[in-house]
Amino acid sequence: MKSRLFPHMLMGMTAVLLGFAALVKAGPPLVCHPIDIGQAKSLPLVDWNQKGKGDYDVKNLTRDTLAILTPSTPVLVRMETLRRATLFARQDPQVAKELLTRLHLRAVDSDAAGHPDALAWFDFGYLAETYKQWMGKDGPNPARALDGYSYVQRAITLRAADPEMEFAAALITLRGPESNHQAHLQKALAGSASDPLLARNLASRFNGQMLSAL
Repeated sequence: MKSRLFPHMLMGMTAVLLGFAALVKAGPPLVCHPIDIGQAKSLPLVDWNQKGKGDYDVKNLTRDTLAILTPSTPVLVRMETLRRATLFARQDPQVAKELLTRLHLRAVDSDAAGHPDALAWFDFGYLAETYKQWMGKDGPNPARALDGYSYVQRAITLRAADPEMEFAAALITLRGPESNHQAHLQKALAGSASDPLLARNLASRFNGQMLSAL
């Protein structure tokens, strides 16, 4: 019975998700709303309204971020880690540039070695897009001229299939292009059937309305 119902539920959930895409909470989508990572380790929590102020020493940001972004770290944890890193990096333009540069070098080095690293390209692209949403066009922003989305797309291609990366791409394209946003969202939703944490994040981003409508 469940096997027959699931395709219909998935189609219904997809339609509701796309229909409520405009109802996602206000604010820069990569910055203002944390990613649910359960009990996974990340950088210290920080209130985005405080722009990263706190007791954390931002001079350690690059070291601490790279220590978390290991090959075994799930994409959702990478997203939240890079979100928190962006909040801290805004305090110090030099630190912001250092972190972005290190992530870029790591990705480029993987290409040079003949083994392109999808996660490395994802980290670089996602951080670039997060910087662009939080640091804006007026202040110091080392990612101002970068198309981070294109690097996330490359990571998805290298990965072949990764619903959590599709979720990240859906957030990046929340304000367009609409066709890209819908395509990423559908793939993320399809993959959430076997990824409860991803499903929880999708539900949270859409205020639970996609689930209550089923």
